[in-house]
Amino acid sequence: MGEQNISRGGDNEAKRLFTRAVLNDLRALELMIDKGLIETGARRIGAEQEMFITDHDYSPSLTALDILADITDERFTNEIALFNIEANLTPRRFQGKCLSEMEEEIKEVISIAKHHAGNHDAKIILAGILPTLGQMDLTLDSITPVDRYYELNDRLKQIRGSDFRLDIRGVDELSITHDNFLLEAMNTSFQVHFQVSGNEFVNMYNLSQAVTAPLMAVAVNSGLIHHHRLWHESRIAVFQNSIDTRSTAHQKRGTQPRVHFGNEWIESIVDVFRDDISRFSVVLTSDYEEDPVAMVHAGEMPKLKALMLHNGTVYRWNRPCYGVKDNIPHLRIENRVLPSGPSVIDEVANSAFYFGLMSGMSHQVEDITQSLRFSHARNNFLQACRTGLECHFTWVNGESISAAQLIKDELLPIAENGLKMSGIDKADIERYLTTIEKRVDSKQTGAKWAIKSITEMNKELHPDEKVRAVVAEMHDQQTIETPIHEWPLAVPVQRTDWRAGYLLVGQFMTTKLITVRPDDSMDLAASIMDWKRVRHVPVENDEGELVGLVSHRSILKRIVAGDGYKSTAINEIMNKQPIFAHPKTTTVEAIQIMRDKRISCLPVVDNGKLEGVITEYDLIKIASHVLEADLKAYKKKLKESE
Repeated sequence: MGEQNISRGGDNEAKRLFTRAVLNDLRALELMIDKGLIETGARRIGAEQEMFITDHDYSPSLTALDILADITDERFTNEIALFNIEANLTPRRFQGKCLSEMEEEIKEVISIAKHHAGNHDAKIILAGILPTLGQMDLTLDSITPVDRYYELNDRLKQIRGSDFRLDIRGVDELSITHDNFLLEAMNTSFQVHFQVSGNEFVNMYNLSQAVTAPLMAVAVNSGLIHHHRLWHESRIAVFQNSIDTRSTAHQKRGTQPRVHFGNEWIESIVDVFRDDISRFSVVLTSDYEEDPVAMVHAGEMPKLKALMLHNGTVYRWNRPCYGVKDNIPHLRIENRVLPSGPSVIDEVANSAFYFGLMSGMSHQVEDITQSLRFSHARNNFLQACRTGLECHFTWVNGESISAAQLIKDELLPIAENGLKMSGIDKADIERYLTTIEKRVDSKQTGAKWAIKSITEMNKELHPDEKVRAVVAEMHDQQTIETPIHEWPLAVPVQRTDWRAGYLLVGQFMTTKLITVRPDDSMDLAASIMDWKRVRHVPVENDEGELVGLVSHRSILKRIVAGDGYKSTAINEIMNKQPIFAHPKTTTVEAIQIMRDKRISCLPVVDNGKLEGVITEYDLIKIASHVLEADLKAYKKKLKESE
């Protein structure tokens, strides 16, 4: 989760001093490596379990601090948003029953989280991206009030010089602009750590880069952002955009984004840190050790606080990590690609597959860089993120192969052998790798399940109801601890209060709008109304700002007047000061506005930009829900009284 003792603000001198501390830490690390002080021969694993918090209707719940205040377990900590929490699992030796022990610990921390969440009318959900999470949930009201996060938001915006933009294309297309970095909070992960010796770090890190693509292909669990069907692991695109500090000019020059896979195979861990220090400026500062080099000479191993804080603000998908325990320094590879969920057994199966591949391939492949091009490893990763098990890879020696075939025919046997050579319990190997095998056979990853569930639901069902049904099914299956390959598709059974999806206009407004420009002809607006069977068309400028509203009635008036209506421009007949709402305007307030102002169409605007509209027809649909629910309740009451 990262260092929390962060100073907000700070002048340029403070940042220069901290940069010097980062460089001093790097010198100390070089010295420890040269002296052979890095721990060798020890193989340990660890993980970080991130979770979403929702209310009983599966909307994000901002109760993290209340829940954490009740939990006395030091494994738990906060995350960026108030609808997330994290548990850091106990590091353990990579041997014996370590995998099943990890599974039991995950279940334990989730049980603790669920218990305390229940005391605050909340639920715990494992998901890469929570489908019920919307853009209006990502305001600074949702940020965890910790200096680290405020400072990170301010510095990223300052460096970038503009709002954050997200563009993802899958089955559907999503394009949004956001004014803070909380897009990052859309993601929750199951990050795994693999400790390696100093003398093997380079080879093991490059192996981790190579196997990340097949690992990602079988583990994808983030196919939805709300009801939009996008990349099978949309977290990757979201995270890169939410932490992207590059200006437009930097992007044109091909400057490296702060979230990245890498540019080439590495030759030393020091070079990795040198590259990141060179490319990415300091964004956070904190306390640091004054002379880490002197500490090494004196036999006291430094924590390298400055270097690790900077490392924590550069988001490689495989990130090198350094730590000290009992005055013995060690190195770890943090694999950050795995999403949270779909179930605990799926998470541990993904981890077993990764750890097994790392162990098995390290014995089978002397140097992966000699048989696999880095460009292929990186492209494989992107393909896996986009389509999961449906993608094809360019594998070692230029072999073209489907992800499913590669995993089942080649990589699962390697992973099994790697786990056996590491002394992992036979029953654990069978349990977790069989889970991966069955997932490949069914081709039902978490992402595929969610996308297919949404696709097969009634097209007339409101998107908010669809995603609530998806999250409700996720919750049910996670409760009974079913692996994803056995999950039935989600169906819109009434397990939540349907009214929860209609509290705010941003939840049900129409967003797929057809608009006109002020200088368009009235004929165009009239034709659109006829084709689409609507009575109002919003008028926006080239910047997406609402500048007017043209109505069916205003067109009729001009036609009746008969004064050359065919050449009339929209700006001559539009309402230039339309009444509008905000996405967080309550539905009750919207109804009152429309009734008091006697209007049948209410545009929805956020920061001056047109976001959607609600109409009388939308409210009639809500009213029909109310009437239907009341009549059913009344009928039930009459039947019970007979």
